Amino acid sequence: MLNRKIAPAIHDAIEFDFLLPSIQKDHLENGIPLYWFNGGVQDVVEINWVFPAGLWFETKPALAHAVTGLLKNGTSTKSAQEINEALEFYGASLQINPGNDFATLTLHTLTKHLPNLLPIIYEILTDAVFPEEELQIHKQNSIQKLLVSMRKCDFVANQKVDALLFGEDHPYGRFTKQRSIEELKREDLIAFYKKYFSLDNAQIYISGKVGKNEIDILNNIFGKVSLCGDKVQPALFETITSTEKIQHITNDQNGVQGSIRLGRLFSNRHHKDYAPMVVLNTLFGGYFGSRLMSNIREEKGFTYGIYSSIAPYLNGGSLTIHTEVGKEVIEPALKEIKHEMHLLCNEPVDEEELLLVKNYLLGNLLGDIDGPFQILQRWRMLILNGLDENHFNKNVSIYKSISSKELQLLAQQYLNPDDYLEVVVV
Repeated sequence: MLNRKIAPAIHDAIEFDFLLPSIQKDHLENGIPLYWFNGGVQDVVEINWVFPAGLWFETKPALAHAVTGLLKNGTSTKSAQEINEALEFYGASLQINPGNDFATLTLHTLTKHLPNLLPIIYEILTDAVFPEEELQIHKQNSIQKLLVSMRKCDFVANQKVDALLFGEDHPYGRFTKQRSIEELKREDLIAFYKKYFSLDNAQIYISGKVGKNEIDILNNIFGKVSLCGDKVQPALFETITSTEKIQHITNDQNGVQGSIRLGRLFSNRHHKDYAPMVVLNTLFGGYFGSRLMSNIREEKGFTYGIYSSIAPYLNGGSLTIHTEVGKEVIEPALKEIKHEMHLLCNEPVDEEELLLVKNYLLGNLLGDIDGPFQILQRWRMLILNGLDENHFNKNVSIYKSISSKELQLLAQQYLNPDDYLEVVVV
């Protein structure tokens, strides 16, 4: 019998076994890849339709955002209002997001409403018409939003650091300008939509309370249409990193705050140093208890928050330090950031601090695989990056076993301040 006078043993997350549950991997009748996971007790589902239609595939700047922004704003038989009213009637949520490499449609709904909602999604993906009046509204709103954003130093700093790292003509470094939005034409959107949102290029992911009946409904709507067999082939782009290491920009003469960005190129998830760098980056600036946060927020009081982050894309990536500070403490903040980089390069990490970081990382990972939606999202990331469960297991092993010495060697390779571009925008 359980003795409630004795507290249960406390275990570190590092002691747990981590298992990524398996998913079902199928194809619809016409060959569209289908990945699904049955879990949970509530009658809800999440479905993702993923297309190679991110910024990497743009033929004109601002095109991917325009297409995804207007995708559900009308078909040949339904207006934008009718589509939105149908989604609201069934209590469903439909989000359409363009990323750097992929565009994703995400539907959340009760399982029982799939027969009514999936035909609408099919119509959006095969018969969107991008009405001219909707395009003009989109352009007007996008320009207004851009003009407001361009007055903010953090927005300009984010644009600038990516452009300097990858080059302004590179998809990962390109940023939207007012002229690009103004020059968008309806035929541009239609051409991009027909090529990159073709069901030939679709992958479908479904999770929640899912069984044969739900798969049959999905197949009857999306699996019966004939495909052309035309697969998108991604273009190649050259990365051109700026030779100007330091750029300080005055964006607002009356500004009282400055945005600091320090950035360097880094690899994608396939690189052998990616998982070890996740540990080092977390310790350095990846969570609230990091070195950067402890020094520059807690001790110096220069900022409300400072972080470092790894951005892994399909064809490369970056490592960036980002914060906003008062204009008068920009130079002291830069000095302290570089001081923390030097410390990690020259001094081994204390074992107690390293254990804390490992438990934080692994604790977050436990949350990331808790529930059917999260499990399939983890699988989706692996599949879209050409990885499998062995990659997941290897990363867990690295998070658990990496040593202080290994982190110091990594820091000497990737946290040398001289290797970083410095962008400050006031």
